[in-house]
Amino acid sequence: MAYTAVFAALHVADLDASRAWYERFCGRPPDLVPNDDEAAWQCTETGWIYVVRDAARAGASAVTLLVDDLDARLAGLAERGIEPGEIETYANGVRHVVVRDPEGNTVAFGEVPSGAGA
Repeated sequence: MAYTAVFAALHVADLDASRAWYERFCGRPPDLVPNDDEAAWQCTETGWIYVVRDAARAGASAVTLLVDDLDARLAGLAERGIEPGEIETYANGVRHVVVRDPEGNTVAFGEVPSGAGA
Protein backbone atom coordinates (compact mmCIF):
# COMPACT_ATOMS: atom_id res chain seq x y z
CA MET A 1 0.00 0.00 0.00
CA ALA A 2 1.44 3.38 -1.02
CA TYR A 3 1.37 6.56 1.03
CA THR A 4 -0.68 9.28 -0.62
CA ALA A 5 0.29 12.35 1.42
CA VAL A 6 2.53 13.55 4.25
CA PHE A 7 1.51 16.05 6.95
CA ALA A 8 4.51 17.08 9.07
CA ALA A 9 3.59 18.73 12.38
CA LEU A 10 5.44 21.54 14.10
CA HIS A 11 4.26 21.88 17.70
CA VAL A 12 3.92 25.41 19.08
CA ALA A 13 2.66 27.11 22.22
CA ASP A 14 1.74 30.48 20.67
CA LEU A 15 -0.25 29.65 17.56
CA ASP A 16 -0.87 33.27 16.52
CA ALA A 17 2.82 34.25 16.62
CA SER A 18 3.86 30.98 14.99
CA ARG A 19 1.28 31.31 12.25
CA ALA A 20 2.58 34.81 11.46
CA TRP A 21 6.18 33.51 11.35
CA TYR A 22 5.27 30.56 9.09
CA GLU A 23 3.36 32.91 6.79
CA ARG A 24 6.65 34.81 6.34
CA PHE A 25 8.57 31.53 6.08
CA CYS A 26 6.28 30.16 3.37
CA GLY A 27 5.69 33.54 1.74
CA ARG A 28 1.90 33.24 1.95
CA PRO A 29 -1.04 32.63 4.29
CA PRO A 30 -1.88 29.04 5.19
CA ASP A 31 -3.55 26.91 2.56
CA LEU A 32 -5.73 25.23 5.16
CA VAL A 33 -6.99 26.25 8.60
CA PRO A 34 -8.99 23.22 9.73
CA ASN A 35 -9.72 24.46 13.27
CA ASP A 36 -8.65 26.98 15.92
CA ASP A 37 -5.50 25.00 16.79
CA GLU A 38 -3.89 24.34 13.38
CA ALA A 39 -2.73 26.05 10.21
CA ALA A 40 -1.27 24.16 7.22
CA TRP A 41 0.82 25.00 4.16
CA GLN A 42 1.06 22.75 1.12
CA CYS A 43 4.72 22.37 0.12
CA THR A 44 4.35 19.82 -2.69
CA GLU A 45 1.45 18.14 -4.43
CA THR A 46 1.06 15.75 -1.52
CA GLY A 47 3.36 17.18 1.17
CA TRP A 48 2.28 19.60 3.88
CA ILE A 49 3.70 21.23 6.98
CA TYR A 50 1.44 22.47 9.70
CA VAL A 51 1.67 24.24 13.02
CA VAL A 52 -0.43 22.84 15.80
CA ARG A 53 -1.03 24.33 19.24
CA ASP A 54 0.53 21.87 21.70
CA ALA A 55 2.38 23.64 24.51
CA ALA A 56 3.65 20.39 26.04
CA ARG A 57 5.62 19.52 22.88
CA ALA A 58 6.33 23.04 21.60
CA GLY A 59 9.81 23.56 20.19
CA ALA A 60 10.66 19.86 19.89
CA SER A 61 9.67 19.31 16.25
CA ALA A 62 12.00 18.79 13.29
CA VAL A 63 11.17 18.68 9.58
CA THR A 64 13.42 18.52 6.52
CA LEU A 65 12.27 19.81 3.14
CA LEU A 66 14.19 18.92 -0.02
CA VAL A 67 14.45 21.71 -2.56
CA ASP A 68 15.87 21.95 -6.08
CA ASP A 69 17.54 25.35 -5.57
CA LEU A 70 18.76 25.96 -2.04
CA ASP A 71 20.33 29.33 -2.82
CA ALA A 72 17.07 30.68 -4.27
CA ARG A 73 15.11 29.35 -1.29
CA LEU A 74 17.47 31.02 1.17
CA ALA A 75 17.38 34.29 -0.76
CA GLY A 76 13.58 34.26 -0.53
CA LEU A 77 13.74 33.66 3.21
CA ALA A 78 16.25 36.50 3.64
CA GLU A 79 13.91 38.85 1.73
CA ARG A 80 11.24 37.98 4.29
CA GLY A 81 13.56 38.55 7.25
CA ILE A 82 14.31 34.92 8.10
CA GLU A 83 17.95 33.98 8.54
CA PRO A 84 19.09 30.35 8.37
CA GLY A 85 22.06 28.73 10.08
CA GLU A 86 25.25 27.83 8.25
CA ILE A 87 25.05 25.73 5.09
CA GLU A 88 26.74 22.35 5.38
CA THR A 89 27.94 20.44 2.31
CA TYR A 90 28.40 16.70 2.72
CA ALA A 91 30.96 14.56 0.89
CA ASN A 92 28.30 13.38 -1.60
CA GLY A 93 27.45 17.00 -2.52
CA VAL A 94 24.22 17.23 -0.52
CA ARG A 95 23.75 20.72 0.93
CA HIS A 96 21.88 21.19 4.20
CA VAL A 97 20.82 24.17 6.31
CA VAL A 98 18.67 24.55 9.41
CA VAL A 99 16.19 27.32 10.18
CA ARG A 100 14.75 27.63 13.69
CA ASP A 101 11.30 29.03 14.29
CA PRO A 102 10.73 31.33 17.29
CA GLU A 103 9.73 28.36 19.47
CA GLY A 104 12.87 26.35 18.66
CA ASN A 105 11.45 23.90 16.10
CA THR A 106 13.84 23.14 13.25
CA VAL A 107 12.91 23.27 9.61
CA ALA A 108 15.85 22.09 7.56
CA PHE A 109 16.36 22.39 3.83
CA GLY A 110 18.34 19.93 1.81
CA GLU A 111 19.48 20.10 -1.81
CA VAL A 112 20.48 16.81 -3.39
CA PRO A 113 22.63 17.05 -6.51
CA SER A 114 21.55 14.87 -9.39
CA GLY A 115 23.03 11.42 -9.05
CA ALA A 116 23.51 11.64 -5.26
CA GLY A 117 20.17 10.01 -4.39
CA ALA A 118 17.68 11.33 -1.90
